[in-house]
Amino acid sequence: MMNSKLNWINPVMEKEFRLRMRTIRSPISILVYLLAIGLIALGFAYINMRNMQSGVLSTANSSQLFYFLSGTQLVLIAFMTPGLTAGVISGEREKQTLNMLLTTEQSSGTIILSKLFASLSFMLLTVVATMPLYSIVFLYGGVSPLQVLSVFVFYIFVMLLLGSVGIFFSTILKKTVISVIATYGFVLFIFGFTALAGLFFGNIGRRGMNEEVLGYFLSFNPMAVLVSLMVPDFAKELFKGHTHLQMWHIFVAAYAVLLSLLLWLSVRYLRPIMKRRK
Repeated sequence: MMNSKLNWINPVMEKEFRLRMRTIRSPISILVYLLAIGLIALGFAYINMRNMQSGVLSTANSSQLFYFLSGTQLVLIAFMTPGLTAGVISGEREKQTLNMLLTTEQSSGTIILSKLFASLSFMLLTVVATMPLYSIVFLYGGVSPLQVLSVFVFYIFVMLLLGSVGIFFSTILKKTVISVIATYGFVLFIFGFTALAGLFFGNIGRRGMNEEVLGYFLSFNPMAVLVSLMVPDFAKELFKGHTHLQMWHIFVAAYAVLLSLLLWLSVRYLRPIMKRRK
C-alpha cells in the first residue's frame, strides 16, 4: 500500500517545490544572500590587499579568505535553516490544512521527509550558488579542492541536522513562533554552550587547560568542527593522545543519531490521535 512506503515523487513534495521555487521571494532571497556573502568576502580581500605592498593576495591570505568565507557561510546557514523548517508542520496546523494533508494517501514518513527536503533544497541551492566565490581562493592557491569539498559536505550535514530539529519542534509544538524560538535555542546551544562548557570543564581540577576535555566538547560545536576540517592540526593539538581521532568523527556520529531520532519522533507524532486510538 502507498501508506507503507516513502514516495519520493509525490504531491506533497511537488507542492512544496512549487511554493518555494516559483515565487519572486526565492530569487530575491538568493540574490540578497549572495550580495551579503560576496561583499563580506570582497571586503576581507580588499583589507588584506591594502595591507600588502604588492597589492595582491598571497597564498597565506588566500587561505585566510577561505577560512573567513567558510565560517561566515556556516553562520548564515545556522541563521537561515531554522526559519525554513521550523514552521512547515505548525504552519499547516495554523492554516487548518494539516488535517486535509493527513487524509491523503501519503504516509507520515513521506510527509515529513518531503517537507524537510523541499525546505532544505532552497538552502542547498543558495549554498551551491556561492561556489563561484571560491574561485577567488583557487586563483591565489593555498586551499585544496578536497578541503572545499569536505566543507560543502559538512554544510549539507549541518543543514540536515538543523532542518530535522526544526521539523521536530514544528511537529510537537502548535505555534510556529514557539517552534522557531525553540529551534534557534538549539542553534545557540550547540554553537555557544558547547564552547563555554568545554572551557569550564577543561579548567576543573587542573591549573592549566585540559585540552582533551575541551576537544571533546568542541567536537559537538559546528564552528569548531569546521575549523578542524580546514586546519587538521587543530584537532591534533587537542587530541594529542589519540592521533587518529578527528573532531568530525564525534560530531557526525553523535548528531547522526540525534538526527535520526528526531525524524523518527516527528513521523511518530505527526498523527498523535491515531496513535492513541491504536
